[in-house]
Amino acid sequence: MVLERTLVLVKPDGVERGLIGEIISRYERKGLKLIGLKLLNFSRVKAEELYAIHKGRPYYEKLIEFMTSKPIVAIAIKGNNAIDLVRLINGETDPLKSVPGSIRGDFSTDITYNLVHASDCKENAESELAILFSPEELCSYN
Repeated sequence: MVLERTLVLVKPDGVERGLIGEIISRYERKGLKLIGLKLLNFSRVKAEELYAIHKGRPYYEKLIEFMTSKPIVAIAIKGNNAIDLVRLINGETDPLKSVPGSIRGDFSTDITYNLVHASDCKENAESELAILFSPEELCSYN
């Protein structure tokens, strides 16, 4: 097992639909620990930094506009194999490919408005966490 940290964002559609608690509870029930949590308005600068890898793709501007349209919830999570577990709990990006029981499989109907973002690897997790959280905002506990 590998102890990891990762970032999850509850996107504007998840916040608007009142799914924050449901989403967080799925990670906690799996044994993952929340080490940072905040509700915020995502600035365009921060959204562009987070999604820089997608710049130039046809959906990029729509994604940035969506992510900055309403509040989001940023969640820092820690646990054994946290990156892969979070991605499994979230389900496939395309809700038509997400299995029932995953967040997207249970609640999402659109590939853009798919409720959650999660880091896809250790390097991205650490850089994405740094975009949303200062070191002082992350807790350490057993």
